[in-house]
Amino acid sequence: MRGNSLPDLGVGLIGTGFMGRAHALAFHNARTTFELPINLKLAALADADAARAQDCASRWGFERSHADWQQLISDPAVDLVAITTPNLLHFPMAMAALEAGKAVYCEKPLAVSLGQARQMHAAARKAGVVTRVGYNYQHNPMIGLAREMIEAGELGRIISFQGEFSEDFMGDALSPWSWRCEEAHAGGALADLGSHLLAMARYLLGDVEAVCADSQTVHPQRPAARGSNEQRAINIDDQTYALLRFANGARGTFGSSWLKHGYKNHLSFEISGTLGTLSFDQERLNELRLYRAGAPGRDGFQRILAGPQQPGYAAFCPAPGHQLGYNELKALEVHELIQALQGNGGNGTDFAEAMEVERLATAIRLAAKEMRWVTMTDV
Repeated sequence: MRGNSLPDLGVGLIGTGFMGRAHALAFHNARTTFELPINLKLAALADADAARAQDCASRWGFERSHADWQQLISDPAVDLVAITTPNLLHFPMAMAALEAGKAVYCEKPLAVSLGQARQMHAAARKAGVVTRVGYNYQHNPMIGLAREMIEAGELGRIISFQGEFSEDFMGDALSPWSWRCEEAHAGGALADLGSHLLAMARYLLGDVEAVCADSQTVHPQRPAARGSNEQRAINIDDQTYALLRFANGARGTFGSSWLKHGYKNHLSFEISGTLGTLSFDQERLNELRLYRAGAPGRDGFQRILAGPQQPGYAAFCPAPGHQLGYNELKALEVHELIQALQGNGGNGTDFAEAMEVERLATAIRLAAKEMRWVTMTDV
C-alpha cells in the first residue's frame, strides 16, 4: 500500500479541450496504474471560461479552478504546469511557469517560431527544472522496440526512412477556418501533424543534416464558421513533402497532409537497412512489421504483436493482443515525466529536443519557400 510519507506533486492543468481532457485522463491513469514515487495531486485547473473551468475541475477531479492561467502558475499548490492550449499561448505560459521555477509539460509543437523555442529552451536551462513536450506516440512500447532493434543492428546499416502523417479532418473544402489555419498560431499540416513525424524520425534515426521540400495550400479559403457564407483566406500548408538526409548516411522522405481522405491517424514509417525492413502505422499501433533478408522462397514480412514483454504494456494488460490505445500512450508519457522529476527519466522529449524538432521544421519551411536544399547549419 502506498504510504502517506510520499512527497506531493501538485499538477496544474491549463486548458479544457481535447488535449486538456487527455492530460487529465493521463494523470488519473498514471496514478492508478503505476506505483509512483510521489503522491500525485490534481491541484488546479484553469480555463478562460470560469464556469467551464469550475465544471471541468469538478468532473475531472481537480481540487480547485482558476479563470486566469497566471493565477494557476502562482498557485503554491502547483508544482507542475501542464499546458494544453492553442499553440500561440505555449510561449507566454511556459515562460511564466519557468520564471516561477515550476516544471512544465507542454503540448506540441513547442512554440510558433524557432525564436520562441530557443528562448523557451534557454529559460528551462536557466531554471534548472524538468520539461517535457507531448510527443506521446514515441511512448508506444512498439516504438521502443523498434528503436531497440535499430540500435542493436538487427536491420543492418540503415539506408532509408519513408515517413508519412496523414489525416482527413480538413479534407473537405467546406471544413471551417480555425486557429490551426493561422501561420501566427503555428498552423498547417507540417506543424500540426508533421512535427510528430519529425520527432519520431529523430527519435529513431538521429540528426538530419539537410532537407529539400515543397508545400501547398490546396484550399486557399475556407468558411469563417461551419455553414457560414463568409470566407477567410488561408495561407498555411495543407500538405508538405520533403527529402531528408540523415547524419548516419540514410536518405528519407517525409509527408504530412490533413487532406488525405480515409486516414484518421496515419503516422507511419518504413525503415530499411542492409539486413531488413521495419514498418509501423499508428492506426495499427499494437504491431510492427519486420522483414529479414534471406531464405529465398520462404521470406516475407513478420507481424510482431505488442504484449507484456514490451516495457509499459504489462502495466495496463497482462495478455498480448488485447491492445493499448491513445490514452494509454499519454499515461506512459506522464509516467516517464514523473520518473524524470525523480531524476530517473531519459526517453521523453524535453525542451532541448523539442527545439531541435522546431529547427528541423523551420528548415523544411525555408527549403519549400526558396526551392533549394537547406542544411541544418542554415537555421
